[in-house]
Amino acid sequence: MLILGVDIGGSGIKGAVVDTVTGELVTERYRIDTPQPATPEAIAAILAQLVIHFNWSGLVGCGFPAAIQHGIPRTAANISTSFIGINIDRLFSEATKCSCYSVNDADAAGMAEMHFGEGVGQSGVVLLITVGTGLGTVFFSDGKLLPNTELGHVYLKNGKKAEHHASDAVRKNKDLSWKVWGKRFNTYLIQMEALFWPDLIILGGGASKKFNKFNKQITVDAPVKPAAFLNQAGIVGAALYAQSKNTLTDN
Repeated sequence: MLILGVDIGGSGIKGAVVDTVTGELVTERYRIDTPQPATPEAIAAILAQLVIHFNWSGLVGCGFPAAIQHGIPRTAANISTSFIGINIDRLFSEATKCSCYSVNDADAAGMAEMHFGEGVGQSGVVLLITVGTGLGTVFFSDGKLLPNTELGHVYLKNGKKAEHHASDAVRKNKDLSWKVWGKRFNTYLIQMEALFWPDLIILGGGASKKFNKFNKQITVDAPVKPAAFLNQAGIVGAALYAQSKNTLTDN
C-alpha cells in the first residue's frame, strides 16, 4: 500500500511516498523549511504544498512534534502553542483534501524501526530517541508501544531540561564538537538507563547519521544503535500509522 508519509519538525517538514509493505520510499524525499512562527494555518499550508508536489490524493500520515491524543496535540515544545487542543487531523485533512492521521513524531520513528529496522524481533524494552530540534522518546515493551512519553523534557542532574542540554539544535547553536556534545548526550542516556533499563537504545533523527562521530562518548550498558532508517524513520512510521488508523476506520 502506498501512503504519503510526512515528518513535521521544528526546522523542516519532510515527505515521501512510502510502500508500507516493504518500508521503502518510492519517491525522493521532499523538504520544506518549517514556517516561523509554526502556526496551525502555516503548517497546514505546507502540507497542502507537499500534496501538490507529489500530486497526491490518498492517505497521509503525519509525524508531529507533540503528545497527541485522538488527533489532538496536548503539548507544543517546538511549534506554536496555538496547536494545543485543536483537531489537527481535521485541520490537515481539510487543507490537503486527503485523509490525514497524525501521531507523535518519535512514536512514528519507533514504529518504523520496530517493523523494518533495528527493532525487528527485539524482545524486552526498546527505547528509541529522536535527536533533532528536541529530544523525542518512544518505548516499546515486547513490541507494544507506550505512546507520548515526551522524556526529552526530563530534568538532568545539572538542573537543565534534557533537550535544552543535549539536542542536536543545542550542538549547532553552541557550535559544539561531536565529542563535547556526545558527552552531553551520554549524560542523558545514563539517566534514561537508570530510570528504565532498556534492553536496546535506538537513535533516530538528524544526529543518527553521525553516530560514528560520538559513539565513543557513549558509556551506557545497553546496546546503542543508529536507526536503520536514520532520519527517514519518521516518514515511514507516519505512513504505517495512517495505514493502521485507516484499517480501523474501515472495520
